[in-house]
Amino acid sequence: MVGTIRQPSFLLYDYSFLNTLPEDEWINGFAEIIKHACIKDAALFKQLEQSSFKKISGSKKLVGDLVERNARIKTKVVQQDEFEKGDRRLLNFGHTLAHALENLYQLPHGRAVSLGITAACEFSQALSTFKDAQKVIDVLDKYGLPTDAEFVKRKVFEILRKDKKKEKDSINYVLLQKIGKGIVQKIPIKQLEQFINQL
Repeated sequence: MVGTIRQPSFLLYDYSFLNTLPEDEWINGFAEIIKHACIKDAALFKQLEQSSFKKISGSKKLVGDLVERNARIKTKVVQQDEFEKGDRRLLNFGHTLAHALENLYQLPHGRAVSLGITAACEFSQALSTFKDAQKVIDVLDKYGLPTDAEFVKRKVFEILRKDKKKEKDSINYVLLQKIGKGIVQKIPIKQLEQFINQL
């Protein structure tokens, strides 16, 4: 049975478990919430813009609504594309660079994803019709997540070259067309190296 994966019949959340988390872990979790908003839910993004970490984390109802909404986003994507052939790839938004940073610097996942989202927004502005990188960066900042960090670009790029999303001389990178609409676009390895060096 090891390695056998089955979709669950139901999801059960006990919000009291969240009270056992230190604030740092709550903040890490918001990186994934912001990711979902960016790729699939413009209304959720607007809600995050208008609210705050303190307001949401202090309200059982707001936390409950947020958990359920994000679970629905992910569940819908996974049910429609169980084997990552299409829309499920969007869940990798921010994760390509994040995995490299996690491996090199032992960064917490949420903080690495936040840096990855920032980079993906900048790439989106260079490669697609996206114009709202600063809006996303402002929301990440608002929820206590990092948007800028020093790292050894050559080492990060070497890890990216081995990424599972690489196909021949390109990487399938998740970008934003607009807030609430993610897209997968092939970026040539050479071009990606240029982008990384400009970060």
